[in-house]
Amino acid sequence: MSVSNNAKVYLEAFYSGPKLQDLSAQEVRHALSLAPPPPEGVEVPTVANVEDRQIAVNDGDITVRVYTPSGEGPFPLFVYYHGGGWVIGNLETSDAGCRLLAEQTKRVVVSVDYRLSPEYKFPVPVEDCYAALCWAHEHAAELGAIADDIVVGGDSAGGNLATVMTILSKEQNGPSISAQALIYPVTNLDFTTSSYEQFADGYGLDRDLMIWFGNYYVNDQKEYKHPHVSPLLYEDVSNLPPAIIITAENDVLRDDGISYRHKLQQAGVHVTYTELEGSIHGYFSNMILFAEETKHTVNAIAEFLQTIPTNVSN
Repeated sequence: MSVSNNAKVYLEAFYSGPKLQDLSAQEVRHALSLAPPPPEGVEVPTVANVEDRQIAVNDGDITVRVYTPSGEGPFPLFVYYHGGGWVIGNLETSDAGCRLLAEQTKRVVVSVDYRLSPEYKFPVPVEDCYAALCWAHEHAAELGAIADDIVVGGDSAGGNLATVMTILSKEQNGPSISAQALIYPVTNLDFTTSSYEQFADGYGLDRDLMIWFGNYYVNDQKEYKHPHVSPLLYEDVSNLPPAIIITAENDVLRDDGISYRHKLQQAGVHVTYTELEGSIHGYFSNMILFAEETKHTVNAIAEFLQTIPTNVSN
């Protein structure tokens, strides 16, 4: 086990203030909103076009951000769900990563600003994410995209939501999904795995912080076992899309990714797995400090997507 120098710098800053689990969701969001802008000289990855769109969901509207890569379309689609424990995070925290994904995969990326807990507990975030997936499929042509070639992906809680989208699409005969790209995903709200024990405190996403997130997300303890909360508990994962699962070495969620990998493989689903040595949870939404890890992750996803068959009919 090792921790990279960048991770050490991040962790020192992270633990210089109060622990997030000692604050309210609103206090954490406010503190994150006060974070300084990127330092001068930091280049934001460029794409051909970025556009925010409002889409209708149950009892309201949400925003999606559409990233169009350079080149000549139409392009396949990539629907992306940001991390943040279903409680924090937004379009900005995943902006740099989504720009890289658009350019490296040559896909139109639709980043989803689903409503957050505790104001909107489960299943609202799931419903918002599925509505956005269906919207992207239905409006693909006007986005310069291909409706029949959709990848879903996300980091952390967003990885959880992405794989739940594959389950919902299977259950509801929804949009056909070509692949799922899961970056240190939450797959089981069980807090007792070996990685939860090994990295319980001091690595950014503490076990107590993950419990804090989970308690805000669900309505009661029974929902921890709901397969749309903990997809590892979904009985039949056969015929789900091929997956790339990327975990961080020093992360309470590492075993979540490993266990879901094994479950998919046992059901005959093709899985590519990568563990980033020395890395910690949250690197994908902190590209300024973790540029190398973020680029490595995006490149791995792009290479994986080149190997999978699409659902496009010739």
